Amino acid sequence: MSKKNIEDIDLYAILDIQITATEAEIKKAYRKKALQCHPDKNPDDPKAAETFHELSHALEILTDVQARAAYDKVLKAKAAAKLRHQQLDSKRQKLKEDLERREKEAVSGAGANNLTDEQKLAAEIERLRKEGSRLLQEEQKRVKEEIEKNKGQQPVWDSSLNRIKIKWKVDNNDQNNGGYDENLLRRFLKKYGTIVAIIMSPKKKGSALVEFATKEASEMAVELEKGLADNPLTFKWLNEKPIVSKEKNIGGPSLISDRDYESLVLTKMRQAAERQRLIEEMMNEDK
Repeated sequence: MSKKNIEDIDLYAILDIQITATEAEIKKAYRKKALQCHPDKNPDDPKAAETFHELSHALEILTDVQARAAYDKVLKAKAAAKLRHQQLDSKRQKLKEDLERREKEAVSGAGANNLTDEQKLAAEIERLRKEGSRLLQEEQKRVKEEIEKNKGQQPVWDSSLNRIKIKWKVDNNDQNNGGYDENLLRRFLKKYGTIVAIIMSPKKKGSALVEFATKEASEMAVELEKGLADNPLTFKWLNEKPIVSKEKNIGGPSLISDRDYESLVLTKMRQAAERQRLIEEMMNEDK
């Protein structure tokens, strides 16, 4: 923000609020955006710190009565000047710019009592810089605490809660099931990501269920995959929309390594049981 003059920046746009926003609305908007762009939550984003600084600077100015009044005055004057400027032809614009330049030069040498609106705003910004904003410090502390509180919580994708039903056209006496089998579906779908399971309906032709290991893979398959050109696939979430829960991440080393034989056996047993449940679920749906 230091690279631009403050009067050239729309602080209200930075916070996504109206110029009539109350102090409570300003603080609420700041918290929402600060939680999204805080450097602690975006360690790989080189612009996160700059964006967070812009938000903090906007909060600092707009929650200080004197600084905000000075800023609003400059903002409104610039808007009015821009409107007038657009209504003038090029020749009159040149005359107007020359006149304004001479007026500013005259005022700049006339002493502190005749400061321009821009100079008054700059003085308020400098005052804030020297004094520091207690409200800004409190809000930054609050955002930091919120981030720390939620640091151990990560979105959890449970594929068993996000199964996708696949359908295609097929005649009852079609032994080829409309041209689809599990291997063909897998070939179409594996490009989107890891597949947890694909189950062809054991009773109803033209139907299958699929589970993906990630939300991204699931959403891409639903949105993009068409299957065979002469018999396209349709996809539908069994739960109408994706379900993402939050689970607290409890630290500490595991007593059993993922590479241990016992762990591998248990994993395979769980996968087999889950596959059986998936088959039973599909059979119940087909009844």
